[in-house]
Amino acid sequence: MPRPILATIHTAALRHNLARCRARAPDARVWAIVKANAYGHGIERAFEGLRAADGFALLDLEEAQRVRALGWRGPILLLEGVFELRDLELCSRLGLWHTVHCNEQIGMLASHKTNVPHRVFLKMNSGMNRLGFTPERYRSAWTRLNALPQVDEISLITHFSDADGERGVASQMAVFASVTRDLPGERSVCNSAATLRHSEFASDWVRPGIAIYGSAPDFGQHSAAEWDLQPAMTMAARIIATQDLAPGDSVGYGSTFVAKDAMRIGIVACGYADGYPRVCPSGTPVLIDGLRGCTVGRVSMDMLVVDLTALPQAGFGTEVTLWGRASNGAVLSIDEVAHCAGTVGYELMCALAPRVPVLVEA
Repeated sequence: MPRPILATIHTAALRHNLARCRARAPDARVWAIVKANAYGHGIERAFEGLRAADGFALLDLEEAQRVRALGWRGPILLLEGVFELRDLELCSRLGLWHTVHCNEQIGMLASHKTNVPHRVFLKMNSGMNRLGFTPERYRSAWTRLNALPQVDEISLITHFSDADGERGVASQMAVFASVTRDLPGERSVCNSAATLRHSEFASDWVRPGIAIYGSAPDFGQHSAAEWDLQPAMTMAARIIATQDLAPGDSVGYGSTFVAKDAMRIGIVACGYADGYPRVCPSGTPVLIDGLRGCTVGRVSMDMLVVDLTALPQAGFGTEVTLWGRASNGAVLSIDEVAHCAGTVGYELMCALAPRVPVLVEA
């Protein structure tokens, strides 16, 4: 039989989370962000749950081709734009919209031969300091684009650096609004955190990413449950062995965990080669047969260990939910596990290993 580990993608949860984001910004259209293979969920697996979106936004042309191959005829936006001149040919063929964030991309458009003008999103660097034209150079970039016959409609876009924190978005929004106040075109400024926390700035398009996959973009201030988000991915495995420990016995590599009292442990068929973080310490939460438990010792490549002392009914074959929804309906947020690993839910989703079988659940 196959190794007893499984990732489940919950189509209904994706649909629910998308609707929650739309409800926060009812007058805006919604990009479903499916970059990084739909945050590790798989574009093809996530598509049915996200097809109620108004458009799909992603990074590279290969992913755009996959979305088109699924039958999507609506807008697709390349969030980082094109990387070389020939990319524009595929944009024309597939009808892709694309971000323009630097002079080089304007130059590519000026050199591009096309009968169909492009829809572009001109990006402002309003304080994130990654991509985009500075406020001082933004209007001149718009003027150059507007003069090109290769360009049709120009939309205006920026990205918030602190939508999930105390600093908020007001200062960046003020800069963006001031510079673009009399420029025509649709606006898009809100990511997941801004859509949930600052929906008054939702404008024409919002761009939820992590929220549609059931993770809180501001975990620590709000949980996914508090935002009424459901886990779109469950990672679960089964116990493949048990051991009884005496006081002083150690567990795993490095003997980092030593039993203070007699205890019973279960060995679970999941490790860091499956995408579970190696750095998760003893005490990281799990659900054992739907009941709250925790890990002990170091995570190995193919196995991790859980404490069964208070769960005498658990044994060989018992389900262990690493994150997501257990069979009894109990939920362990991916954000909790990520917090223990010193990271964010995004990374855990994207780290799901190819060797883990995946089931799509309606």
